[in-house]
Amino acid sequence: MIVQALAFYLFAAILIAAAVMVVSARNPVHSVLFLILAFFNAAGLFVLMGAEFLAMVLIIVYVGAVAVMFMFVVMILYIDFVRLREGVLQYLPIGGMIGLILLVELILVAGTWALVPEAGALAAPVAKPGGLSNTEQIGLLLYTKYIYLFQAAGMILLVAMVGAIVLTLRRRPGIKRQKIGMQIRRRREDSIEVVKVPPRSGV
Repeated sequence: MIVQALAFYLFAAILIAAAVMVVSARNPVHSVLFLILAFFNAAGLFVLMGAEFLAMVLIIVYVGAVAVMFMFVVMILYIDFVRLREGVLQYLPIGGMIGLILLVELILVAGTWALVPEAGALAAPVAKPGGLSNTEQIGLLLYTKYIYLFQAAGMILLVAMVGAIVLTLRRRPGIKRQKIGMQIRRRREDSIEVVKVPPRSGV
């Protein structure tokens, strides 16, 4: 129990520090690296809670795809972050209001747990039927009871991905593109010209 408490406080402290550095770091590449560190520590907290499936999804999806994509976008695109920070003050009131709302919600949740201790029984771990793990239970639910909703969600994501590709695919003038149909229909006479050059006359 002491080891679990120490691991929890260690993961939580590093997670909070990494989250603060994501916002306060001047270099966007450093922000992405701190974001990856925050994801790993959040995954450690999920493992302590017994939700190993969420921990693996957090590492595989968010660290392996989203954070790495952020890193490539930041490093490849030329973004003037100094110019972007010039208009931060005009968004400060809206950001402060949203932060205040989130703070009030967190206080309400924490106050409910403190004032109504029996509410913790609702989140108590339940017995695993048949000795199945969390991942196996989620798999059984997704591919039996919620199979149609799961497939529909996959189709929506596929359509969204194709739509994003179509919207961002622009034909720029002056760029040569391969046209396979024209290459197949090309005749020998259109591509090759035989020129007879007399001797010692040059080209």
